[in-house]
Amino acid sequence: MALTLTEASKLSTDTLQKGVIETFARSSAVLELLPFMEIAGNSYRYNQEHILPGIAFRGVNEGYVESCGVVNQLSEGLYILGGDVDIDKFLIQTRGNVNDIRTVHTSMKAKALALEWTRAFFKGDMAAGQQFDGLQKRLTGNQVIDGLVEPITTTMLDELIDTVEGEPDVLLMSKAMRRQVKAVLKKSKHYIESGEDSFGRPVNLYAGIPIRTIETDGAGQEILGFNEIGNTASIYAVKFGSEQYTSGLRNGGVQVRDLGEIDEKPVFRTRIEFYCGMAVFHPRAAARLSNLRRMTPDEMKEEK
Repeated sequence: MALTLTEASKLSTDTLQKGVIETFARSSAVLELLPFMEIAGNSYRYNQEHILPGIAFRGVNEGYVESCGVVNQLSEGLYILGGDVDIDKFLIQTRGNVNDIRTVHTSMKAKALALEWTRAFFKGDMAAGQQFDGLQKRLTGNQVIDGLVEPITTTMLDELIDTVEGEPDVLLMSKAMRRQVKAVLKKSKHYIESGEDSFGRPVNLYAGIPIRTIETDGAGQEILGFNEIGNTASIYAVKFGSEQYTSGLRNGGVQVRDLGEIDEKPVFRTRIEFYCGMAVFHPRAAARLSNLRRMTPDEMKEEK
């Protein structure tokens, strides 16, 4: 059974773990929406549809030409993402309740982990370290649309949406890019739709598809900002679904362990770990609109 982290937090009976999982989901639109498949072991093998088998009409007393489809057998591994939170006994003695102080710092650590996972979802590179490949590396060929160093247009957005099988569940971009999309929609007299996310926060939509923004990573760097080649940016369209489209992988969910006071130094330690990965089951489960330049102030102005 695949659950989003938002749904998983509702099922958790551990107060500390429940708070961490909810912080994960609140800190990242991807982690709020992405279903996670629970897998056994440390890897997952699956077949990705590549070429469908042939089919044809036939005449009376004629035979069919036999053919079979082509699938790509792929394998995804799990990676260890986590960290320790140490709170000095001195702070607890001098500043108040141990649970209050640890809760604040554990929440901060959970947010940092959520932002790092989100960075890897887009920019992860297995060759660069112990992390899974993100969408930027996975998407190739027709699933990458070149914006030709031009500002975003509704035609580009429509092409991005059409590149995904069926229809994407979300459009993912930076806050700066969202402002430019809204400016384009206003200039074209397009009605700006609105909705809500899982936590009741307002969300804009385009063609009925939620526009969700991606925050900076834990180091304060824009994940989807205008910091790609030539100071350009990208927009991603993603369709979610376990064993069908785009899904997260996990073994055991988000683990939060209170290790208590440790021997090495006078601190109370909490450890957060997540054995995780991701898989793209369909070749058209996601698409990227890349090479978009920042609009000038004049281009952002609404026509009178």
